[in-house]
Amino acid sequence: MRLTSLGISHLRNIEMLHLELQPGINVFVGPNGGGKTSILEGAYLLSHAQSFRTGSVETVVSRGAEQMQLRGRVERDSGAMDLRLTRSKAGWTAQVNGGTVPSLADLLQEFAMVCLEPGSHALISGGSRERRQFLDWGVFHVEPDFWADVRQYNRALRQRNAALKQLPAQQELDTWDVALVERALPVVAKRRRYFEGFQRELEGMLRRFLPEMGEPQAVLDDGTHGTDLLEVLRARRALDILRGHTSRGPHRADWRIAFQSAPLREHLSRGQEKLCALACVLAQAELFAHARGEWPVIALDDLASELDQEHQTSVMELALSTQAQLLITGTDLPAALQPFAAAARMFHVEHGKAYSLL
Repeated sequence: MRLTSLGISHLRNIEMLHLELQPGINVFVGPNGGGKTSILEGAYLLSHAQSFRTGSVETVVSRGAEQMQLRGRVERDSGAMDLRLTRSKAGWTAQVNGGTVPSLADLLQEFAMVCLEPGSHALISGGSRERRQFLDWGVFHVEPDFWADVRQYNRALRQRNAALKQLPAQQELDTWDVALVERALPVVAKRRRYFEGFQRELEGMLRRFLPEMGEPQAVLDDGTHGTDLLEVLRARRALDILRGHTSRGPHRADWRIAFQSAPLREHLSRGQEKLCALACVLAQAELFAHARGEWPVIALDDLASELDQEHQTSVMELALSTQAQLLITGTDLPAALQPFAAAARMFHVEHGKAYSLL
């Protein structure tokens, strides 16, 4: 999978930009604040419909602009696709090959990109929502109907939460409990299946990048705590009524990483958290490649500041051993990339504009 061209209009400080990218290494250099990360953010939005820099998509639209628009041409083993994604006050509009699609999922399933960036350590140190979203993106690309399952579950969850606040009769809550469990089962099952593969790839990556930490283990809490969800809901009903929301279920799912010498995440240094996040991103990319037969685009934002030279070199060796397209940013050419500079397409980015360095 390759992003051969990227067009960006009115994203942060980028007014208008068009890039022709090569299948291999693409490097964006220039001063801080020039727009390098915004270019990666634009590509990431085409893949996720959310930013890796902020939880609010509205903030990425340039000040004073009515809308932001992204255009990408994606070449896959099955053929080329033209994607267009527009964000306005009315929400998202998505087009594939010139035709408007009814759901964002119809566009998002056509392009996959993973990204290591300065905030990626939140996968380890942050809350469960970040890890759940990361996991669910991977599940979606293996089982495209997963988003429909999640939407149905969330609808049942909202209905049960509303019922809890109205203090209904026990029989009515019994009905909502059964409906919620029915919607939960496919979500739980698909997450479990995906996590089995992700766990295998992730633990292998952790052994590679953090061998000094001892044997790693990735553990999934699917929100049921390993018990019958219907029994859990009924056992916790009084507490849920008191709190006004459902306290167990797939919406509370989480996963964690532990090491033999660091069983809790609090035992990890910031540098170790970054390496764990790197392992997560590369494991997800490798699992995607195994499942789909082609690699997603791999983006590395500010590589030199995130990793020391030894780990930069290790990442580059791993990435170059695959067929993945790479998008890399830095104020200068990262030291680990210098041996490959002749094969890279270089861009200088400043004031929201990019210039090819031939």
